[in-house]
Amino acid sequence: MKTVQQYLDETPFWSDGTSLTEAPMTRMQWRIWWLASAGKFFEGMVVFMTGVALPLLVLEFGLSALQKGLVGASILAGILVGATALGGLADRVGRKQMFILEMALFTVFLTLVSLAPNFPSLVVFLFGMGLALGCDYPTAHLVISESIPSSLRGRLVLSAFGFQAVGALAGTALGLLILNSRESLADWRLMFACAILPAALVVIGRLFTTQSGHWLMSQGRVAEAEAALRRLLHREPSYPQVIQLKPAHPHPPSGPKPSFLSLFRGRTRRATILASIPWFLQDLGTYGIGIFTPTILAATIGVENAHPRSLSEVIHNELMATKGAALIDALLIVGIIAAVLLADRLGRIRLQVLGFLGCAAGLLLAAVGTRLEGSLQLVLIFAGFMLFNFMTNLGPNAMTYLIAGEVFPTPVRGLGSGFAASIGKVGAVLTSFLFPILLVKFGTAALLGGLVGACLLGAWVTARFAIETTGLNLESIPHE
Repeated sequence: MKTVQQYLDETPFWSDGTSLTEAPMTRMQWRIWWLASAGKFFEGMVVFMTGVALPLLVLEFGLSALQKGLVGASILAGILVGATALGGLADRVGRKQMFILEMALFTVFLTLVSLAPNFPSLVVFLFGMGLALGCDYPTAHLVISESIPSSLRGRLVLSAFGFQAVGALAGTALGLLILNSRESLADWRLMFACAILPAALVVIGRLFTTQSGHWLMSQGRVAEAEAALRRLLHREPSYPQVIQLKPAHPHPPSGPKPSFLSLFRGRTRRATILASIPWFLQDLGTYGIGIFTPTILAATIGVENAHPRSLSEVIHNELMATKGAALIDALLIVGIIAAVLLADRLGRIRLQVLGFLGCAAGLLLAAVGTRLEGSLQLVLIFAGFMLFNFMTNLGPNAMTYLIAGEVFPTPVRGLGSGFAASIGKVGAVLTSFLFPILLVKFGTAALLGGLVGACLLGAWVTARFAIETTGLNLESIPHE
């Protein structure tokens, strides 16, 4: 008899007795990975596309600075609520059930957003879309990490998370394509509508995945866990031949049953601090810079007409700033590729600290650039933002997601990682809501300087409350 993770980590043998170097992925494991990656893709796409669509929304609905902040914050507020309220349900009703439900909700609200008749309904629908994306934060991580070998966990979880950057770039590119080919106030609706059919196909695909064996064992449903594992590990030729499961912890610790308060007891409290506070600090910068990069570039490098007189002028401003944003966003992908390659070599904690320090350097460079004029200003701002995007995905943006899904015990893993994501999105909501207002009041340089301080604090918290999970399987990470 073996545990779920022991079966997942077991390497098949050739007929002559030679062992493989690592457990090969099955078709079902790859299916789960691709479908989980799609959720991150859609998040990056719609969140960053909102920044491209914002000037058109302003023109159609006559939005004030406060209302512009609400548009940016509504998706993130939904993610904040959904990560804990819905993501935590993955511990109660099952990983697969929430994996399907959250994408179905996303598809429904995405459709409603594209049809929104007025500003209040738009905000409500964006919030609903955020609820679904929030649930995806813990759920997507769990369905991957609880279904694959330990040796591949870091690479595959981060590779899936990297599709957030691919989605961000795709959203920006889609916005450019539509703005270039049309000149209509309804262009923003078409941007969102383009994602409806792909999202519906992902819902259908998720219906045919397996339930988490780890979760089933935590519920005492041994026979179901064995059946799910046989389906997950189906190979030709068949291996393993027989699956008989035993609990990962034959003598579970005594004490109260896992609950929300469990996140703040014993070693789990340290895990909660490590998973949530750095995530909050990095989201201040990642979403503030990500959503408003076109706005910052337009305002700083002089391509923006402060009072556009026509739809043509709005679209011209949009095209100029969005092209610059697309170049900067490309560094997100380069950063996540570096994270995938280095996470299991250098370790999660080291990369997160290094990434925070690199983000601070990039933002400081951009802040200095805003104080200058001419070509040097443009060079420093672009270099600073590009360095920030590379270092955030090399470090805190990727590592906070990876760490949050690893440091909590199985019974509260969904709740813990969902809570961490929610705390992170508090920072994202604050930034996206206040950024347009503070940008006008204090200027770009002051805002970037504040984000430098947040990055330095994130590096310190990470080092102070470090729990290194590199190389450990989910059943051997200490939680007490």
